[in-house]
Amino acid sequence: MQRAFRVLLLLAWLEMGLLLVLLPWSAFWDRNYFLNRYPALILFALNPYIRGIISGLGVVNSFMAVDAFRRHGPVTTPPE
Repeated sequence: MQRAFRVLLLLAWLEMGLLLVLLPWSAFWDRNYFLNRYPALILFALNPYIRGIISGLGVVNSFMAVDAFRRHGPVTTPPE
């Protein structure tokens, strides 16, 4: 059970990292509710530097997920 939880957690973290890497460069980022509702955010959200920072956070998140999974080693059950 603990191993399955760790695998699901790893997949969730990797998915979040992948979303943070790819989403700022997609068309979804350019056309979203918040940019239409608050036009002042357009200059901030569409800035390539901000997109790069968010993508960098996604890369860091992905590396941390893999490292956390690898660092703990195999899950063993305690002897009964």
